[in-house]
Amino acid sequence: MAKPLKLDSDRLFPIDSTVRAIARRLYESVKHTPIISPHGHTDPHWFASNENFTDAVELLLAPDHYLYRMLYSQGIYIDDLCVPRHGKSTQSDRRKAWRIFAENFYLFRATPSSMWLNQVFFEVFGFKEQLSKETADDYYDQINAHLKSDAFKPRALFERFNIALLSTTEGPTDRLVDHKAIRESGWAGRVIPTYRPDAVIDASHEDFDQALREFGELTGEDVYSWQGYLSAHRKRRAEFRAFGATATDHGHSTCRTANLDPKASENLYLRIVSKKASESDVELFQAQMLTEMARMSLDDGMVMQIHPGAVRNHNHGLFLSHGRDKGADIPQATDYVHSLKPLLDAFGTEQSLSIILFTLDESTYARELAPLAGHYPALRLGPAWWFHDSPEGMYRFRRNTTETAGFYNTVGFNDDTRAFLSIPARHDMARRVDAGYLATLVADGRLSEEDAFEVIRDLTEKLPKAAYKL
Repeated sequence: MAKPLKLDSDRLFPIDSTVRAIARRLYESVKHTPIISPHGHTDPHWFASNENFTDAVELLLAPDHYLYRMLYSQGIYIDDLCVPRHGKSTQSDRRKAWRIFAENFYLFRATPSSMWLNQVFFEVFGFKEQLSKETADDYYDQINAHLKSDAFKPRALFERFNIALLSTTEGPTDRLVDHKAIRESGWAGRVIPTYRPDAVIDASHEDFDQALREFGELTGEDVYSWQGYLSAHRKRRAEFRAFGATATDHGHSTCRTANLDPKASENLYLRIVSKKASESDVELFQAQMLTEMARMSLDDGMVMQIHPGAVRNHNHGLFLSHGRDKGADIPQATDYVHSLKPLLDAFGTEQSLSIILFTLDESTYARELAPLAGHYPALRLGPAWWFHDSPEGMYRFRRNTTETAGFYNTVGFNDDTRAFLSIPARHDMARRVDAGYLATLVADGRLSEEDAFEVIRDLTEKLPKAAYKL
C-alpha cells in the first residue's frame, strides 16, 4: 500500500517550541520573496525555445548526479537510468528507468534530495502518495501528462516559481545564441549568462586543444600568443556582459594563485601551447589565470567565483565510458591561506573587486575562510556548496563562519543546480535553515528579533544582489 506524501510545515525548524515559534515568524517574512538564483547550470535553451520538456526521466533523473550517484553506489547500472554517454542520450527504456528510480527511492531517506524531490512532487505536480514501486507508473504518466501542457513549459514554470533572476553558466566558446533568442523574444524573464573559462585554462582537459582553437576562431585573436590569448578573454567577457552577465566562475582543482611578472607569464603560456609544459606548469598556469581574471575584473567589474577542491572524475572507468560530471567528483582538503596569498597581495584590498569563495573542505570554515573574508575587502564567502548544500551543511556553515565573518561577508544563497524544478525547494530549504539559525540566536540573547528579521531579509535578497552586482 502506498504511503501518504505530506510536507511538515515546520520542517527544519528547531525542536524547542519557543525557538520554533520565532523561526516560523522569520521564515514567513521571506517565504514569498522572489527567488534570486545568481549561479546555476540550467540550460538556457529551455527558456529560449520554451518547448515542453520531454518526460520525467529527461527532466528529473538523467541530468541529476545527486540522484544517479546514489543509485550507482548500490550497483545500479547508470545506462539503465538513461544517463548520457559523453553528452549523447542512451536508448534505454525510460519507463523502466523511472521504475528503477521509484523502487529505490527509499535510498534517499534523510538526504536533501528526498526533501527537494518530495516538495517538487507535492507542490509542483500535486501528488498525495509517496514515490515507490507501487506508484511508479502513476507518477511517470501523470508527470508526463503535466509536462505536455502549456502550464509546464519552461517560461510558465519560471514565472510560477517566482524567479526574479536566473543565471546560467557558459564556456568560453559558447556563442550565446540562446541568450540572444531570449532577449529578442520579448519575454520579461531575466536569464543571464556566467562566464566560465575553464575549458581554455585547464591544459590537462582532454578537449583543451579544440577549445583553444575555437576560442581563437570566435574572437579573431591569435590565442597562441600570450597577449592575444588575454585579449580573447577580454572580448568574450565583454560579449557576456552585453547579455547581462555580472560574474565569472572558476572550477579549479585547487585555489592556488600566482602573480608572475609579464615575461614569466608569457614564457609559461608558450610552454602550454607548444606542448612542452610539465604537470607543475599546467597547475601554475591555472594559478596565474586566477590572478589575470581578477585583474580583468578590476577593469570590467565582473564578480569572480572560485569553486575549488573537487577531485574530478575519480572513477576513471566511468569517465572513459560516460565522460565528465557523472557523480564521481570527490572533495579533498584545500588550502586557502597560502594558496590565495599571491592574488590577495595584489588585489585583496581592492574594494571594487568581489571574489566569492566556495569550499568542499568544511574544516577550513572557521580556521581559514571566515578569517580571510573577515579581513580582506575583496573577499566574500559563498554558501554551503554541493555535498554540503543540505540542512546540516547549511547549519554548519553558519555556526562556523558567523562569529568571525558575520553575515555581511557572505552572499546569501545560490542553488548551483541543473535540476530546474528543484530551485524553489532548494531556496525554501535555505530560508528555513537561516530562520532556524537566527531564531536560536534570538532565543539565547545574541541577537534581537528585530535584527533577525532584517538579517533574514538581507540574506534572502539584499546580499545576493549586492554580491553579484545585480
